Amino acid sequence: MSSSAPARDKDGGVRSLVPARMDRLPWTRFHWSIVVGLGFSWVLDGLEIQIVASAGFQKDLGMSAAEVGLLGTVYLFGQIAGALIFGRLSDKLGRKKLFILTLAIYLVASGIAGLSPNMWFLLVFRFFAGMGIGGEYAAINSAIDELIPSKYRGRVDIAINGTYWGGAALGSAANLFLLNPDIFTENIGWRIGFFIGPVLGLAIIYLRRHIPESPRWLMTHGREQEAESTVDDIEKTVRDQGGDIEPVDESKAITVTKTERVPFRTILHVLFKLYPKRTLVGATMMVTQSFLYNAIFFTYALVLQNFYGTSPSSTQYFFFPFAIGNLLGPLLLGHLFDVWGRRKMIFLTYGVSAAVLAASAVLFSMDVLNATTQTIFWCVSFFFASAGASSAYLTVSETFPLEIRSQAISYFFALGQIAGSVAPLLYGILIGDGTDRGPLTFGYFLGAAIMLVGGLIALIFGVDAERKSLETITNPLSVVKNDR
Repeated sequence: MSSSAPARDKDGGVRSLVPARMDRLPWTRFHWSIVVGLGFSWVLDGLEIQIVASAGFQKDLGMSAAEVGLLGTVYLFGQIAGALIFGRLSDKLGRKKLFILTLAIYLVASGIAGLSPNMWFLLVFRFFAGMGIGGEYAAINSAIDELIPSKYRGRVDIAINGTYWGGAALGSAANLFLLNPDIFTENIGWRIGFFIGPVLGLAIIYLRRHIPESPRWLMTHGREQEAESTVDDIEKTVRDQGGDIEPVDESKAITVTKTERVPFRTILHVLFKLYPKRTLVGATMMVTQSFLYNAIFFTYALVLQNFYGTSPSSTQYFFFPFAIGNLLGPLLLGHLFDVWGRRKMIFLTYGVSAAVLAASAVLFSMDVLNATTQTIFWCVSFFFASAGASSAYLTVSETFPLEIRSQAISYFFALGQIAGSVAPLLYGILIGDGTDRGPLTFGYFLGAAIMLVGGLIALIFGVDAERKSLETITNPLSVVKNDR
């Protein structure tokens, strides 16, 4: 299909085959460049959190344990603010501008944080680093889902979100060296850690410069000719890389009008009037996965030390299998979300995770586990939970209209983060001093029940979005006519 001027109807609508052309593309190196260029954000987030969680800066900057906890909270609030602010801008100004801007904010803020002379300086720039990463979550998920063909969208989105744990494992490995006083002095190692992400991110900035704007976004913002030309360029790249492109099905055309700004009342109408069941599913998935992850991830070291007597220095080694299990789940199970279907796989992954966690609660209460077997149960449970949790972002992204896609992700992300922030405090109280297993046993059963409820709601009210065009799942608000 050539980039001839799109034809307008009498009402000013433009007939477009842009979505159909993007969805029928074969997989080539072009799509791998999107995966690497855009998906690296989650690696950076995992790296950041794990480096900060080890608190190598605590003694150097004279911070108390409470102040170290405050630093994590500040980063979390930065993520929420960034998601909300940059999510709206992504829908208004375009995906590409924002996924360049948010990464740049993260790179600069994280690098400057590594130069912090005191706690307050560090707090400020950790907030801005969080803003950059939070903005990435909204802009990147939108861009990925709009650029990846529908046949592969589920597995790609889930795998990319799961790479967070690759970054966490990398951060944990780096801490073994950076926080070793025999290798680096106390005031140097932790500062180097803050520069790892920015150095890696510089290469990603270069890759992102060559990733095109979402043709779907261009199509709905009155830039039809640019959208067609962008798809022309993508198709040429795919052909040059050996891809065999099938003829486009003319019956899949849609007619759209220009939509620049979506009022907030329209967003509320979409969320609570047009798609209340989808809102329920998105909110439930985000809240449940965030609660469980924060409950276990931020307290696993306390459990190992208080109940199994491990030393703080050895805790890092127990983290590696935990992180690898979380990484492998999305990578190995992701394709099943495209093959078996979204609802079935969400229920399966949430349900199995809940069952394994419940089984571990029984054995924990009986005091028959040790540090190794407890970690094995966590690994198995989160192998499944990680795939399900990663699909939460996919679910929100593909079930709401294109014009508010980034904003929808930002709202549900913020809701999940707020709910998840309660979990570490609650489970810290349940752990106590390690003398009574009853409260934490209840906590594990609670986490299992929450995940089971999340899976059931997705199974009952979810959308069968697998292998379907985004525009088939949800009409853009700008659509005048959908020929499908």
